[in-house]
Amino acid sequence: MMQDVIGDTYDVVVIGAGPAGLSAATLAAEAGVSTLLVDENAGPGGQVYRAITSTPVEPREALGSEYWHGTSLVERALQSGARVVHGAVVWSLDPDLVVGISYRGQAHLIQARRVIIATGALERPFPIPGWTLPGVMTVGAAQTVLKSSGLVPASSTVIAGMGPLVWLYAAQVLRLGGKIDAILDTTPMGNYFSALRHAPGFLVSPLRAKGLALVREVKRRVRVLKNVVAVRAEGDAALRRIIYTSSGREQSIEADTLLLHQGVVPNVNLAMAAGVKHVWNPIQMCWSPELDASGGTSIAGIAVAGDGAGIAGAFAAEERGRLAAIAAISALKPDAQVENEQSIRNNLARHELGRKFIDTLFQPPKQFRVPEGKTIVCRCEEVTAEQVRSTAALGCEGPNQMKAFLRCGMGPCQGRLCGLTVGEIIADVHGKSPKDVGYYRLRPPVKPIALAELAGVTASDEATKAVVRL
Repeated sequence: MMQDVIGDTYDVVVIGAGPAGLSAATLAAEAGVSTLLVDENAGPGGQVYRAITSTPVEPREALGSEYWHGTSLVERALQSGARVVHGAVVWSLDPDLVVGISYRGQAHLIQARRVIIATGALERPFPIPGWTLPGVMTVGAAQTVLKSSGLVPASSTVIAGMGPLVWLYAAQVLRLGGKIDAILDTTPMGNYFSALRHAPGFLVSPLRAKGLALVREVKRRVRVLKNVVAVRAEGDAALRRIIYTSSGREQSIEADTLLLHQGVVPNVNLAMAAGVKHVWNPIQMCWSPELDASGGTSIAGIAVAGDGAGIAGAFAAEERGRLAAIAAISALKPDAQVENEQSIRNNLARHELGRKFIDTLFQPPKQFRVPEGKTIVCRCEEVTAEQVRSTAALGCEGPNQMKAFLRCGMGPCQGRLCGLTVGEIIADVHGKSPKDVGYYRLRPPVKPIALAELAGVTASDEATKAVVRL
């Protein structure tokens, strides 16, 4: 219960109960250091193993054997001695390792000696005309509904985009008797040629056989339209049709549901708010924290593990979580027995094989990352691409200055849905790289929290100093 941790201090606080967080918390607790694992979801698993302890989905093979691997991670974490708290939103992380947590309507500040951020990934924004219409959602959101409630599309449904999750979700839907009318594949043909130089790693990667099997399974039952270079959703009160361009021809499909996806990117908000240095990844086209070999950041005592450190998948996330935990244990309790670090690094290298091939193949084309016209960019404040472009043309040189003009990035999502898009539009207008334009300057609270909670915040003596900085 959260009441037991109010005002306490912990050796290690792990934020996020996905594969990286579960692995990190398990190793830390098993080594005998006091460990707190917090997650805002109702149960453990993160997005990959969503609802792993409660999913109603049957039969088990529908979600695939890799999904059920999460059961062993959860069981070991629960037996490790770590204190696990769900439904707890982390809204602040101080450079002095004070963690702000909201739980059941009350805010708490907890002092840590080491913090491991394992907040995972977010779906990359896919801003097309009409993407705010009812009936349009992301593949990741649809998969969350599938795992947690067992619901699959039953009416006319189209998937548009690219990336491994497109094929995995489509296969899961089909196995459960759901319906996918078509997949609009937006992978540029040029990406196939660019990815060839990374093919040797992919050919010996465990990702190859799994990926090709999923594609074959889906293609047997779903119409796949390749080389799609433009997509828009149309309708009045809800989605009615999808207009797409392929092979130089504009065509349409009547549909009730459109699911969008063009990859995932690290969830950087909490780490950035803490002051962790980030760099632009030109292959994955996103911001990632600058890390050492064990996930350590530019701030002493803070590590990042899992896909929040750079997209590499669930199995790599596990190993990254273990490495971050070993580094924390070594600093806090050097004589503790831990798993063989070199073995973990070997496993990580194996799971990262083929990653450059996948990242290059599924790098989204510019027209789907950098929209134009009246396409909504910031959904919270209803700011359009046209507004961002015209403001940048006036001399606005970065996302933080753009806030003052248009308020984009200042809504409830704190830029998670528009940050990359706004930065790339500004960079496009000025003929710069996104790394030169920068990202939003993030400050706590990084998630919405009631003023009443802040007014009644409770903290240990060690954490009280952080209240002044909020």
